[in-house]
Amino acid sequence: MDITFGQYYPSKSPVHRLDPRVKLIFVLVYIVTIFLGTSFVGLGLCTAFLITAVIISRLPVRLFAKAIKPILPIIIFTAIINLFYAGGDPLFYIFSIAVTKQGVLTSLLVVVRIILLIAGSSMLTFTTTPTSLTDGLERLLSPLTVFRLKVHELAMMMTIALRFIPTLTEETDKIMNAQKARGADIDSGGLFKRVKALVPVFIPLLVSSFRRAFDLAVAMECRCYTGGEGRTRMKIFKLRCADYLALGIMIVLLASVIVINFVLGLV
Repeated sequence: MDITFGQYYPSKSPVHRLDPRVKLIFVLVYIVTIFLGTSFVGLGLCTAFLITAVIISRLPVRLFAKAIKPILPIIIFTAIINLFYAGGDPLFYIFSIAVTKQGVLTSLLVVVRIILLIAGSSMLTFTTTPTSLTDGLERLLSPLTVFRLKVHELAMMMTIALRFIPTLTEETDKIMNAQKARGADIDSGGLFKRVKALVPVFIPLLVSSFRRAFDLAVAMECRCYTGGEGRTRMKIFKLRCADYLALGIMIVLLASVIVINFVLGLV
C-alpha cells in the first residue's frame, strides 16, 4: 500500500515556514470554500489556487497522486451514482438507464471536489511536522480550556493518530506480503472469501498496534511526560507578515467563490 497521508515532506518553501495555526485555519477555510463552490468557475478558482500553492511549496506531484490513489474506487463509485441518478434530459442510455447532462455535470463537480479536498488536506501534513501540528492545534483549541477540556491531551492524541497512519499502512503491507509468501490467497474469490482471508492480516496488525501503543506509552513515561498541566513550550509562535498575507489571500478566495456562486450565479 502506497499511502502518503500523514507524512511530512521536508523542504524550505514559504508554505513550510508558515505558522501551523495559520495552515490549520487555511485548510479549514479551504474545505468550506470547496463545498461552497457549486459551479465550475468557483471550483476552477479553487483548483488554480491549489496548483499555485503546490508550486510554491515545492512538493512533488507524485505525493498527491499517491494520496488520491487509495480513494480512487470511492471517487469512481460516487461519480457513477451521481451520473445515473441526477435529473434532466437524457443524453444517452446505458442498459436502459438514462444518462443526463445534469448527471454528467454533477459527477464532474463531485470528482473535482473530492480531489481538491484530499489534495488540500494532504498539504497540511506534507508541509507541517507532527510536533508543530500538535502545538498549533493546541493553541487554536486553547479557548476550550474554560470548559475544562484537556486540550493538550486531545491535540496529542489526534497528532499521534495522524502520525501512525503511514506506519500502520506499511505494517499492513508487510503482513500481507508475509501471508502471501506462506500461501495465503487474499486477492481472489468473492467478497466474503476475501474478507475471511483478511482475518490472518487483521489479527497480527491488531497485536502490532497494541504493542506499538504500549512501547510509545513506556517511552513517554520514561521521558517524564505527565500531560499538559504546567507544561512549558519550547517554541513560541508569532505571526509574521507572510502569515497575515496567507490569511488575507484565503479570505479573498472565500469571498470570490461566494460572489461567483451566489451573487453572479456563474456555472
